[in-house]
Amino acid sequence: MTNDDMVAQGRESFERQAWGEAYALLSGADQAAPLGLDDLERLALAAALIGKDADSADAGARAHHESLRLEDPARAARCAFWVGFHHLARGDVAQGLGWLARAARVLEDRQLDCAERGYLLVPLAIRATDEGDYAAACATFTQAGEIAERFGERELATMARYGRGQALVRSGRVADGIALMDEAMVGITSGDVSPTVVGALYCSAIEVWKGIFDLRRAQEWTAALSRWCDSQPDLVPFRGQCLVFRAEIMQLHGAWPDAMEEALRASERLSDTPGHPAAGAAVYQQAELHRLRGDLVSAEDAYRQASQLGRSPHPGLARLRLAQGQVEAARVAMRGVMDEKHDPATRATLLLAYVEVLLAAKDVSGARTATDELRAMAAEHRAPLLDAICAQATGAVLLAEGDPRAALAELRKAWRAWRQLEAPYDAGRVRVLVGLTCRALDDEDGAEMEFDAARSTFQQLGTATDLMRVDELSKATIAPASLGGLTARELQILALVATGKTNRAIAAELVISEKTVARHVSNIFDKIAVSSRSAATAYAYEHKLV
Repeated sequence: MTNDDMVAQGRESFERQAWGEAYALLSGADQAAPLGLDDLERLALAAALIGKDADSADAGARAHHESLRLEDPARAARCAFWVGFHHLARGDVAQGLGWLARAARVLEDRQLDCAERGYLLVPLAIRATDEGDYAAACATFTQAGEIAERFGERELATMARYGRGQALVRSGRVADGIALMDEAMVGITSGDVSPTVVGALYCSAIEVWKGIFDLRRAQEWTAALSRWCDSQPDLVPFRGQCLVFRAEIMQLHGAWPDAMEEALRASERLSDTPGHPAAGAAVYQQAELHRLRGDLVSAEDAYRQASQLGRSPHPGLARLRLAQGQVEAARVAMRGVMDEKHDPATRATLLLAYVEVLLAAKDVSGARTATDELRAMAAEHRAPLLDAICAQATGAVLLAEGDPRAALAELRKAWRAWRQLEAPYDAGRVRVLVGLTCRALDDEDGAEMEFDAARSTFQQLGTATDLMRVDELSKATIAPASLGGLTARELQILALVATGKTNRAIAAELVISEKTVARHVSNIFDKIAVSSRSAATAYAYEHKLV
């Protein structure tokens, strides 16, 4: 194959969005003879999309200098802008700002009036949005949009329209912002913007929808991002976030094995990019799934790893402490977290966990204060997800305050809301609260029916910790027909294994040696014909040995 053939095939691969092929062919041709300006730009983008960040920056810088050599300063500024944009997207702030400053200097030195001035306004507007100066952000995005219209720049127009919509949503003008963001999506789906911008806007939009509790839009955009990523198998930069978003939605809907698979895949992909902000979120998602399944040891390890990667381990770690009976540790941790500043969606999730922790600590007045904050948020946002969270917290607090009739009304509302959101685990947890409320009203039959329904949900999901709790609450727990030949001590140890405790923790609790515990565990495995702690846990709940 001649060098010209490699370049031609590289261009064809680029048009098909076969980024790996395009990179291999264009970089190979470049080694034989330096590429021209157009092909350098193609190489820079293809390299960025397959995770070859250093090669992308090098090709972009060469394209910038080649534009200057050809006395095309506007194009040189645009090349510098995209090098800076990619650096900022990867978190290389100093280099990103340096390249943006270089682009601005090229335009100022030649006093050019061109579309590139509009592109350079975009990072300024994004920073204003991040700093909470929404009026300045809207004004700057509007100015960029006007430049885009004057020069017929559809990509810039889409970026400006989306950015202004995002700023409006965050400022509280949700309806106006959503309209602009939906309009911007037309530009995304019609191919008006480059793949880098498409991926960035998809990920940003999903965070916006989550931030305003618009679960339906978050799910739709996650599906769209997944389809877009799947259409480009070589794509690297956005596939990790896509998998994290998918894992979160799968967890909500009770598809826990699939959620774990997606979270693991996300971690694998994101590990190739040190310091990626989504890496901690992927590990946190794994921790949550371990905790929900009752594997508390693995959950704690994953929470710690998520924290090392920059993702707060709460509220999951606080809930883990509750499951371990460490109420005071959970309360202290959550109190510190609640003093920090959070976006509304994160704040609402934290508040629900905080209410649970405070009620476990018998701090009913503190739980009431947290619930009042949730009610104010629900009144402001009017979103089904927030309504479900608020009703659940309110019902739990009313029950603790000794008003079971009012609690029952709120909890029924919460159960319906979680059902409509197709969130079986959350609906099951509410049914446990409903059962406790029925018991407080002396309706023992109603309580047992609620506990039985919750038990059925938890068995289907495979959540060991919640199964244990509902069995402790229910009077209708039936003793197993066969105990598998286990002794009373072995049954006791199996129950502790099923909660996720290590041999050392079991030994400390029962005041026996760790070696004795290990011998008992080995005997248990032999008697019930299993080879792992997770299998023993499943056996324990399947046969109601716990």
